[in-house]
Amino acid sequence: MNIGFAGAGRVGCSLGKYLKEAGLSLAGYYDSSLEAAESAASFTASKCFGPLKDLAAESDLLFLTTPDGVILSVWDELRRYPLNGKIICHCSGALPSASLVGIEETGASCCSFHPMLPFSHRFSSYQQLTHAFFTIEGQDPAVAAVSDLFTKLGNTVCKISGTCKPKYHAAASILSNQVTAVLDTGYRLLQDCGFTREEAVFASKELVRQNIENIMQNDCIQALTGPIERNDIETVQKHLDCLCAQDRHMYQVLGLKLVRIAEQKNPEKDYGKLEKLLETIL
Repeated sequence: MNIGFAGAGRVGCSLGKYLKEAGLSLAGYYDSSLEAAESAASFTASKCFGPLKDLAAESDLLFLTTPDGVILSVWDELRRYPLNGKIICHCSGALPSASLVGIEETGASCCSFHPMLPFSHRFSSYQQLTHAFFTIEGQDPAVAAVSDLFTKLGNTVCKISGTCKPKYHAAASILSNQVTAVLDTGYRLLQDCGFTREEAVFASKELVRQNIENIMQNDCIQALTGPIERNDIETVQKHLDCLCAQDRHMYQVLGLKLVRIAEQKNPEKDYGKLEKLLETIL
């Protein structure tokens, strides 16, 4: 099976390098930026393609690894070329495979395939793919072929419904990107207390790490600690009093979700007053 990539960014480079290192055959890369395609091809010891048509002709499995907003325009061009028997696989977390309208008319089959992993660097993130978890949905021939390809490499591939894609991607974004916003807020508050940014990150490193590890081992309910879990209304009030409006709003929204978790951990406690406090002027 010859594998091609339309899109030479972080995801395309990472998947290509991962598959190449596993001994699979790469056709190469196409990108609207010729320079990006050339560097990706050099990185994976494959070919750089000028026209998308040429990449499609040499690929049995073609990954669309462009930004989400470009996938459909790439598909609109790609569907004009001979695709009979080929597998088209886009890597958007939010778009379903059904977005590739007209796939049946081409004789190809399609799926969407998404790694639950942050790709921070074009030329090093592939090293994290060894233990990556993937979700897939789409037409049976494409799902079977792509799932088989990656499970043989040792990855876990989970089939989901295409209708779940937006909610699935929202979950992944909350678990990854929005956690970053929460951490940044905490670091900034420590900076307000006189820490440098570097000191704030260093000082809280074990707090963050151990909390995440505890959640991974014991789930959120058993891992929950802190003033909300203790039903410490006075401390929560002090927190709310010292925060700016935007940070206070975030604290209240997240705090109310923590109350729900705390109620499951401590069903004997009455969190009514704390809940009322967190709902005030929300």
